Amino acid sequence: MTHPTLFSPVRAGALDLANRIVMAPLTRNRASHDTDAPNALHVEYYAQRATAGLIITEASQISPEGKGYAWTPGIYSPAQIAGWRAVTDAVHAKGGKIVIQLWHVGRVSHTGLQPNGQAPVAPSAIAAATRTFDGTAFLPTSTPRALDLAEIPRVVADYAQATRNARAAGFDGVEIHAANGYLIDQFLRDGSNIRTDAYGGSIANRARLLTEVIAAVAGAWDAGHVGIRLSPFSNANGISDSDPVATFTHAVDVVNAAGLAYLHLVEGQTGGSRDLAPGQDIAALRARFKGAYIANNGYTRDLALEAVASGRADMVTFGKPFIANPDLVERLRVNAPLNVPDQTTFYGGDARGYTDYPFLQDAVA
Repeated sequence: MTHPTLFSPVRAGALDLANRIVMAPLTRNRASHDTDAPNALHVEYYAQRATAGLIITEASQISPEGKGYAWTPGIYSPAQIAGWRAVTDAVHAKGGKIVIQLWHVGRVSHTGLQPNGQAPVAPSAIAAATRTFDGTAFLPTSTPRALDLAEIPRVVADYAQATRNARAAGFDGVEIHAANGYLIDQFLRDGSNIRTDAYGGSIANRARLLTEVIAAVAGAWDAGHVGIRLSPFSNANGISDSDPVATFTHAVDVVNAAGLAYLHLVEGQTGGSRDLAPGQDIAALRARFKGAYIANNGYTRDLALEAVASGRADMVTFGKPFIANPDLVERLRVNAPLNVPDQTTFYGGDARGYTDYPFLQDAVA
């Protein structure tokens, strides 16, 4: 029997992937300022990284209301669909596979980023203990208003429409962003959701939006083209829960019942420590899911090789290494040195620190 390696093919739902190295979703704030549409920079950036087994795009808002940061791309307008179509065509021309991450930030926004300066929406009118960037400065997020019960079907419908738009834009699938303290995560957690209706209180009620969004997105495409990202034990963007083990055991069961292509978990704190509190167990959540599992957070080459070889993960996402190394797959394959990312160019700007990192053959030459 041949055991899988980080570089062997894998199937996730309907997605046949050339290797198990996944480009993580990475917000870079370079969308066209007037339309929030991807542009020629995005085409080059993603095409450069098409040797990844799978690219997960930067999170892309499903509606103007879903926006939380300046210059992030959307997937709700004709200009955005056309911009993404140029990206997917370029990635496919290089033999790559690419899915788009569907995003509604909920309360992690500012009135200056919202249509008509309105308050952001959330499960409850509780401010996030975090900041955002409005294009001029880093500001505390605005206090949100609680979504009315009658509005929730509209939000669910926005996810479905974004999925149809993603199909029109040529993507290979979609990833539902239900992690890192954004809208779906806000509904899941009792620190941000104090509703007393059908979407609050019990874990099943707090998971109702998650359940409905999964059904809507899978209904707009099919479950084999849909993945999901969760961050069970992360406190990103001021999120908290009194019993995350119970909450996310239920959430993973919801995902599993839907038969999605993959489950993508942030292991530990988003972009931080992989250490877990007593009783918290990623392996137990992973074992509940019967589809392909994507591991994320702080993976090195050695850790990724071990995770796949041991069966602990089917695929591994890399974030910052993909920013600075467009040919990361080849560098990992031959164990070559990695370019160091320039953090001053992570958010906003132009080609510098975006599409100008050298490939291995250029560095050697």
